Amino acid sequence: MVNIGQINELEIIKETDIGVYLDGDSLGQIFMPFRYVPPGKTIGDRVDVFIYFDSEDRIIATTEKPKAMVGEFAYLKAVAVNQVGAFMDWGLPKDVLVPYSEQKQTMVEGQSYVVAIFYDKESNRIAASSKLNKYLDKEPGRYHNGLEVDLLICDHSDIGYNAIINNQHWGVLFDSEVYRPIKLGQKIKGYIKRIREDGKIDLCLQQPGYKKVSSLSDRVLKELEKQGGYLPLSDKSAPEAIYKAFGASKKAYKMAIGALYKNRQITIEKDGITLIKENG
Repeated sequence: MVNIGQINELEIIKETDIGVYLDGDSLGQIFMPFRYVPPGKTIGDRVDVFIYFDSEDRIIATTEKPKAMVGEFAYLKAVAVNQVGAFMDWGLPKDVLVPYSEQKQTMVEGQSYVVAIFYDKESNRIAASSKLNKYLDKEPGRYHNGLEVDLLICDHSDIGYNAIINNQHWGVLFDSEVYRPIKLGQKIKGYIKRIREDGKIDLCLQQPGYKKVSSLSDRVLKELEKQGGYLPLSDKSAPEAIYKAFGASKKAYKMAIGALYKNRQITIEKDGITLIKENG
């Protein structure tokens, strides 16, 4: 089965002067211009292609990949607005349309928005929507505390950032968990911090619990050894300096060096930490 708006592996079955035709199963033969045919590929070979509609609404194949496929979310820029809706640049020659009926707020040319990409079988077109709730999974996710996930930052509220988890569910990244600059539309790695009784999901940017501290402690030790036994970063150092050195929050760093101090592996001074070298 060939899925429109997705990557499909299809066989080249015919060549012409301007391109090749692929076996599209129930969709028939699908044309792909020569400029997209990988070097060396010929009749009988299989290629990974994205299937969508060209400017004349014909099914077409390309080896180019859009910024998001059907079932995914992306932060896209509105490059044109007319009486039909807003046209978003999604990385292909034909822009994707957000009809007015699918706009949570009226879109403005030049502005960027998080949208869901979907395939409308009734109108036989790929389109986009900023009404995100319609396209997120309504069933609870199979997550557990500490699980690494992919996040798309969508908007900011009084308590923090709302993010889409793995193209499926909402999660909240509280401001207290954000120790480095992030921006709307950014795709980042994160972790499940907690799943509440009401099903809502709290997120964090570092693996919670002991594993996080242990991992960071190991990195601090290695850096101490590399730097000759001293680092000019203490529990009083600026968060920005700590993040620049280890990509970690000040809270996590303090926990990590606290564990090392408790194990008598370092001493903590006003302006830095020193490795305790074993005698003999």
